[in-house]
Amino acid sequence: MTTSPLTRACVTAGAAGLLVLAAAGTASAHVAADSPGATREAESAVVTFRMPNESATATTTGVTVTLPTDGSLSSVRAAPVAGWSATVAKTANGTPTAVTWTAGAGTSIGADQFGSFAMDVGPLPDASSVTFDATQTYSDGSVVQWDQPPNADGSEAEHPAPELELAAATGGTHDGGMAVTAAPVAAGPSSDTTARWLGGGGLLLGALGLGLGVGGAVRSGRRSG
Repeated sequence: MTTSPLTRACVTAGAAGLLVLAAAGTASAHVAADSPGATREAESAVVTFRMPNESATATTTGVTVTLPTDGSLSSVRAAPVAGWSATVAKTANGTPTAVTWTAGAGTSIGADQFGSFAMDVGPLPDASSVTFDATQTYSDGSVVQWDQPPNADGSEAEHPAPELELAAATGGTHDGGMAVTAAPVAAGPSSDTTARWLGGGGLLLGALGLGLGVGGAVRSGRRSG
């Protein structure tokens, strides 16, 4: 039995939707660095780090983001996070090396939650990406280092270092990313809704494509009979 182009397209869309669902679940498990519009050699960019709590018994009480050791990011300003204190570590000559956020009473990140931590950094290098190491401290004293490069076969490591992708410079602007807002970022109570919305959308798309594909196949079978 042959299938029409529309039927094949619907089945393909359904498969793509299911892949979106799977990817959303995978992406939610690791630290991510994001800065929409960040470009190479930009004067500055606001980078947001998404830190998931992966423990069922302890909360995240501390987050440290370490800057590249080459000192290329010579300017750093930490965005305030509601209920958390932020400190910027510097060398003797004033070069920033890391930013640490520490949770106050009742503001740690609990199970099935993630925190967002942002900082304004610059200037950005002339490179395709920037890698940051991150350290996550839990209430039970355990520490997780997010600093591993990809595996030798190209697959993702267990605790990969967050990597920020940089777009090619367009020549029209010297600032990348978004501006830091005056309002503090809410880190503790944020549930992982982004991945769930993406997953729900992928599931709906998959079901719609699968339904249309089956319907088209049935109609084609009837005509051929």
